[in-house]
Amino acid sequence: MLHHPIQPVPIRTPQRVCEVSWFSDLCGEDTEFLSVRDPARSTFAHCRNIALTADQLGFSNLLLPTSYMPGQEVIPFAAGIAPDLQKISLLTAIRCGEMHPPMLARTLASLDHMLQGRLTINIINSDLPGYRENADFRYQRCAETIQILKQAWTSDRIEHDGPVYGRISLSVEPVKPYQQHGGPLLYFGGTSEGARDVCARYCDVFLMWPETEEMLYATVQDVAERAARYGRTIDFGLRIHIIVRETEAEARAWSNRLMSKFDPLRGAALKNASQSSWSLGVKRQNQLREEADMNGYIEPLLWTDIGKARSGAGAALVGSADQILEKINRYMDMGIRSFIFSGYPLIEEAEWFAQLILPRLPNVSMSMIQGRIPT
Repeated sequence: MLHHPIQPVPIRTPQRVCEVSWFSDLCGEDTEFLSVRDPARSTFAHCRNIALTADQLGFSNLLLPTSYMPGQEVIPFAAGIAPDLQKISLLTAIRCGEMHPPMLARTLASLDHMLQGRLTINIINSDLPGYRENADFRYQRCAETIQILKQAWTSDRIEHDGPVYGRISLSVEPVKPYQQHGGPLLYFGGTSEGARDVCARYCDVFLMWPETEEMLYATVQDVAERAARYGRTIDFGLRIHIIVRETEAEARAWSNRLMSKFDPLRGAALKNASQSSWSLGVKRQNQLREEADMNGYIEPLLWTDIGKARSGAGAALVGSADQILEKINRYMDMGIRSFIFSGYPLIEEAEWFAQLILPRLPNVSMSMIQGRIPT
């Protein structure tokens, strides 16, 4: 926990509001017991039910992940459920390099129209499945992809000339999104220097994975300073799991139940299946777990055992409603404005969160705050 006063950090959304998002696991990891796969939970029907539940419960946004694993792929899934959603936005994960950027701009513009502006984009800069790519090349490809998307959505023409995609000269008429003032917001996460620089230079929200309060606050300060060097301010987000109950004892009991069938070999196999277990961010999550106490807690309420069976965000907040609310408010004091929560199983935990926490938060969509969609 922080042991010093929090100094104001320049962020894009100074109001004390937050975007409260949920998660629809398209990649086959939704389960009742950690390390035990449940194929019935990766079907289109189940993932659609998660989205509909989050929409009905009042979450502002829904993260749709991408991974080369059994389950659903992001863009076709998002298009398939778009007509069924009423208010919720979709935070669609897009891995750079999988699609020619002008066609990606056109595809996302089409999806933005289907959702009537309720589209946000999570830019992914990881290796393409099956490859181990040079990091500098990946960041250059990522930067060029974002440059082309921004031109497509905000300029009169796409005029690009870069080492990865070469010279592109195209009309933007086929790629205009529903959101007329800048197109969908761009979210970006990463631990490396290159990731922080790309987000500071081009994106709207920097997403972080769970770490101690000291570590998170240091990251917020660092990336805010980088953005300022480019004459920009950005917002910050936290992607984290959660177990909330009326009492801390009940929440911890559920965490114990979640681990009751845990198998280390199956957990390691699931963790490695996403092909991102070698990334710097996952290594930092692993290190966090190694420094935790014998019960898996690295600081009060922050439980790291989740990372034993999944790549990516590897820790959960575990506690009573009052404890969790206090923790979220401390994160907001640091400048965090977007929260992407999830829990096991996803539908049941969404209902617990919506009952105990959601009504007590100033929940509003980032796109609405920043004028990307009509209020």
